[in-house]
Amino acid sequence: MSLFSNKFSLKKTPTRKAPTFLINKDLSPNRIEKELGPDVGPIRLQLGDQEAVFANGVWIPESGKVSGTFKENEKLKKEVHKLEGENYLLKLQFEIMLDLLTESVTQNLSLREELEKLRNNISSNR
Repeated sequence: MSLFSNKFSLKKTPTRKAPTFLINKDLSPNRIEKELGPDVGPIRLQLGDQEAVFANGVWIPESGKVSGTFKENEKLKKEVHKLEGENYLLKLQFEIMLDLLTESVTQNLSLREELEKLRNNISSNR
């Protein structure tokens, strides 16, 4: 052992195993697509009695204690989203009705003023 050798030098990594189609010399496009294709399917993870699937950037539990809670939470989120939409619609309808009421009150006031002016003109002409 040399006095100046590096104790922390990296060891050579072992070579990887070749895919099965290279070992079998089956280079058909279907076989290559099956081995290396982009359609891998959903990623599944099982830890003890719980199983989860990775879909749309979220881990979705499929079995175990957590799956029932997750499904219930998803239903509640959809219900909350629906109720928020209805609430927005009701607020919009309320604002429109308030605008219509304001417009009718101002029209009524202007008509009363015009009626008063006409009454005053008639009474002054007599």
